[in-house]
Amino acid sequence: MPHFEEFYANKLRGSLGVVDAEAVLDLRGASREQAAASIQDMLERSRFAQGKSVAIRLAPPPEGGGETLFQPVGKALLEAKKRGWIDRLQTLPAQDGLGFYVILAGKPERTG
Repeated sequence: MPHFEEFYANKLRGSLGVVDAEAVLDLRGASREQAAASIQDMLERSRFAQGKSVAIRLAPPPEGGGETLFQPVGKALLEAKKRGWIDRLQTLPAQDGLGFYVILAGKPERTG
């Protein structure tokens, strides 16, 4: 397999991250309930606004292991993608830490 320059390898990996996002939702240090409320608020607001890209940052697992918000936040985002509220959903690249990069669909354009 040929080797790619890092720039092209990142393009193939889809490494859109914090610097590429129009907004950052930082949930590091948030409780599970706070994170769920913040995600829900972001999704509800996005349905009445222009689409935009958001980096969602999550805290890494605690020393020695343990739960993170990755799974519950990921499930909520996946459900929103199924509903058509999110156009693109991927994890953040490793250098940005734990989290997701999403492109919110925004308010649907009226036709007719």
